[in-house]
Amino acid sequence: MSTQRNEELVFAALADQVRRQILDTLASHGECSAGFISEQIHSVGRTTVSAHLKALKMSGVIVERRDGRSRLFSIDPVGPANDALMFLRDVLERALTTGVESMADVQGAESDASAVARTRKHG
Repeated sequence: MSTQRNEELVFAALADQVRRQILDTLASHGECSAGFISEQIHSVGRTTVSAHLKALKMSGVIVERRDGRSRLFSIDPVGPANDALMFLRDVLERALTTGVESMADVQGAESDASAVARTRKHG
């Protein structure tokens, strides 16, 4: 699957607040059963949590491991979420670089304006 498609799946999966809560639970507790995750999410029932787990799994954000009758879920750190993270990191780094350059331009313009004002005042 292409990196762009992976990013689209991840961002679509993360658009839902319950899914973000599930990811937060998995990040805080590591591998968890669906029952444990459901106990942590108070805004929806167990069936809804299961549906969100399925969506997260299909998007590649989480992986499922069977242990007997139990299904355990964890975040896939090398899956499509990593592509989305790299995209966001690149965007933020460019924004910060552009922001620093813009600040320098603004400060330079303010300094130039101050120099012109001083010249007019004393000239």
